[in-house]
Amino acid sequence: MIIGVLTGGGDAPGLNPTVRAVALTALSHGDEVVGFLDGWRGVQENHTISVDRAWAERILDEGGTNLGTSRTNPMKSEDTMNAVISNFQANKLDTLIAIGGDDTLSVAAELSRRGLPVVGVPKTMDNDVPETDYCIGFDTAVNTVTQSLDKLRTTSASHHRAMVVEVMGRDAGWVAGIGGVAGGADYILLPEVEPDLEDLYSHLETVRSRGKSYALIVVAEGVQLGQPQNLENAKTDAFGHVQLAQKNVGETLAGLIEERLGWETRSVVLGHLQRGGSPSAFDRVLGTRYGAAAVEMAHRGEFGQMVVIKGWQLQSVPLESIAGHTKTLDPSFIAQATRLL
Repeated sequence: MIIGVLTGGGDAPGLNPTVRAVALTALSHGDEVVGFLDGWRGVQENHTISVDRAWAERILDEGGTNLGTSRTNPMKSEDTMNAVISNFQANKLDTLIAIGGDDTLSVAAELSRRGLPVVGVPKTMDNDVPETDYCIGFDTAVNTVTQSLDKLRTTSASHHRAMVVEVMGRDAGWVAGIGGVAGGADYILLPEVEPDLEDLYSHLETVRSRGKSYALIVVAEGVQLGQPQNLENAKTDAFGHVQLAQKNVGETLAGLIEERLGWETRSVVLGHLQRGGSPSAFDRVLGTRYGAAAVEMAHRGEFGQMVVIKGWQLQSVPLESIAGHTKTLDPSFIAQATRLL
């Protein structure tokens, strides 16, 4: 077979182990592997490299994606979709393995609807792709948040400050929730729940009344604080998503806390630190299993499907069943985690 592979959307630790597994598994079958550079832009503009064993072997421990990525959306016009289909055919692909989140996989689903053989692999540090327990990049991101909270705890305690830590998460609070609990946050605000600022203030007062001179508050970037936000001229990506960094949720919340409680409060935006660095052991194993499984699915002719993990078992689900949907935190975990101890 001739197997194409791309990584689209935001970068995440674990992408390179996934591409490596795709390549090594395919090459072991005697296949040829075509890497498309910079996500769907590479397919649209036919920017490719030939992936050999020597190239693939060295990338297991590297963060980011050596294929490059972009937020290109070929579905914006019929011309760009036709270019993708034309270059798919020009490279004589037997299948294309698309590694990405909802936006990347929505393009893969559309190609499948048009009769092209594609296989999807779920990647997003937000962990919000439905039908799978884990997405590539999530575990490493959560570890980064946890380690950051560990470090911020000492500086907050030294200066007797409250610290608001803004983490990624547009519509789902997986990173905020899991990272916040692991890092011992005093309060966590999630996109799934309308924020109750009075409850936050009350809890922080309780924390202080117990003799604790500092506090850590984690807030996901997608949280709506209720105050008017002028985003009419905000920048959006190719899929129409507002760049959430422009909302300044963490800084705004820190100002509200300090104004209400008179507690010196600082904010930290972890931002792209959560995407960076070498992938964790879990993300290396997950990416390796996903990549190998995607090639095996292609050899079995299981096109229009995405590989998923449930428990410790790999399965597959139709791409059309996940495109445009979001997996949010379980309500039972939200209730337990939001307002901590």
